[in-house]
This record gives sequence, structure tokens and C-alpha cells, in this order.
Amino acid sequence: MFTGIVTDIGRVRDVRETERDRRYEIQTAWDVSGIDLGASISHAGCCLTVTEKGTDWFAVEVSNETLSKTTLGGWKAGDGINLERAAKLGDEMGGHVVSGHVDGLGRVVSITPEGGSHRLEVEAPAPLHRYIAAKGSITVDGVSLTVNSVAGQVFSLNIIPHTWDVTTLGRLKAGDPVNLEIDMLARYLARWQETA
Repeated sequence: MFTGIVTDIGRVRDVRETERDRRYEIQTAWDVSGIDLGASISHAGCCLTVTEKGTDWFAVEVSNETLSKTTLGGWKAGDGINLERAAKLGDEMGGHVVSGHVDGLGRVVSITPEGGSHRLEVEAPAPLHRYIAAKGSITVDGVSLTVNSVAGQVFSLNIIPHTWDVTTLGRLKAGDPVNLEIDMLARYLARWQETA
């Protein structure tokens, strides 16, 4: 489990096709000696398992299913990636409960400066948009955010300067795909209503 609070922007150091899947090496400012093999780390909102590590990098292997359903398939060497280590019991819950399971790909519609912040409008795919509510939580590329408003399949977010600067959201442009994870409570409430 994660909270959607990004603690490092890692860099894709190497991309390699393997016999089974695709292997990424991710360079990080973290102390890699404290990361166990098998650890779960959120990469732009996608939970991946550490399979190897070096002095300032770790490797993950990504299945074809994940590559086809997330932005990971387009990653190349040099790309910045929002990273978050798995939450531990007793950690501060600064964002919201995030599973690291991407629900779908959104598309950036527009980015507009608003004071010191930026208004980000994102189009969610159907039927995922049904689970997004004003003042509810959503994870965009691994970042926990509050939805400002919803109009059909488009929702808007206000990105404060700190979040803009310390995550990859500040590098987005109109048309870019983004990983979306809807709020877990919304998912279960909708499922309950479907079966009630």
C-alpha cells in the first residue's frame, strides 16, 4: 500500500527486453542499501517489485499486461519517474490509501497557470470516469490529489507549486497520457451498489 506522496523523482537508467518481460533500471537518490529485493515501489503509480539493485539504482521487471495498460510501455532512458516506497504501519498518511494498481490511462486536456498553482484538466476513459467525484481523491502518475470539479469525462485538479516542482506533473503537456488510480472507497462503493 502507498499514500500517493512522492519522495523522489527517479530516472530510467536502462531499458532492456528480457526472455519474459521488459527490465527497467531506475536510478534514485534514495539509499538503495535499505531497499530489499522483493520490495514494492510505486513507479508513476504502478506497484513494481525490486528484482536487482546496485549502488544508486534498482531494477524492476514489467509484464506485457502492465506495459499495455499503463504509461510504462513508453518509458525510455532518461525519463523521470515519480517514486514512492511502500507505506509501513505507523507511517503518516499524508495522501490517501493507494494500492499501486493502475485503473486506466487518462489524457491531459489542458494545463493553465492559476496564481502560483496550475489547473490540470484530465480526461478519464469510460467507464472509469463514473468513479471520479468532486472533492474526492485520485492518483495521477502516483501523486495523491484532490479532484476540484468533474464535467463528463474531464476532471480538474489544482496543482500547488510544491507538488508541481517535486513530481513529474510539472513536465506534463496537453495530450500526454497519465496513469490513473481511482479512490479505493469509490471503487468498493460502486461495486456494492452494482450488486445490492
